[in-house]
Amino acid sequence: MLARRSTGPIGMAGGDGSLSPVAGVAVEEERPFACIPFGTRNHFARDLGLDPEDPIAALAAFDGAERPVDIGRAGTRWFLNNVSLGLYASFVHDPAKKTRARLVALLCMLPAALGRSRTPLDLSLQIAGRQERHSALVVLVANNGYTTRTMADLGRRETLEGGELHAYVLEAVNRRALLGLLARAVAGSLEHAEGWSARAAERFTLEAGRDHLHAAIDCEPVVLPAPLELEVRPRALRVLLPPPRV
Repeated sequence: MLARRSTGPIGMAGGDGSLSPVAGVAVEEERPFACIPFGTRNHFARDLGLDPEDPIAALAAFDGAERPVDIGRAGTRWFLNNVSLGLYASFVHDPAKKTRARLVALLCMLPAALGRSRTPLDLSLQIAGRQERHSALVVLVANNGYTTRTMADLGRRETLEGGELHAYVLEAVNRRALLGLLARAVAGSLEHAEGWSARAAERFTLEAGRDHLHAAIDCEPVVLPAPLELEVRPRALRVLLPPPRV
């Protein structure tokens, strides 16, 4: 006798890296998903409009309404926020360098980015049949686009239902250009900055001349096969949200 498949909601209390695989199970089993922010950064919960400081309030989602949002997939792994490669990914893979603050993480990466020993990631991105080659310090592929006006905006998304992946590449430019790019990131706009590029598409193919890549999925260290297929599943995740407070 076959076991009956559950159709009830599935929830998870944790940070982004813990939520992602459970959200993937919810998609595969076509079940609603409740996000209970109980981690370090809680970017996904913030973008949903949840209060990361009040995880108990998020439990009311089990009595709430559904909101279908996009979810990303990198090979066989699901992601809610992003997949990163290059310097930041190597930083996440080193337990001695882990930190809870994004700005601290950035400052810790600066010596490697500016130093003589930096090792760029040579790769190519295939987008809509067009191939682009990059020598990158950092590559980040996000589930919907981040606002990139200033450093304070990084990590915020205006929508979770845009139906596109956004690839951001920080090239291995010279030190002067890199310092100028960082200054623009802090005080102005990253758009049209030397060494910075952004692309949007429903799917990307990433090739790197090797059979595996050290990466970070929603800030958790992983090793991914290469070439790597990345895609977005539009509105495939049925998120449950708490009822509006009266």
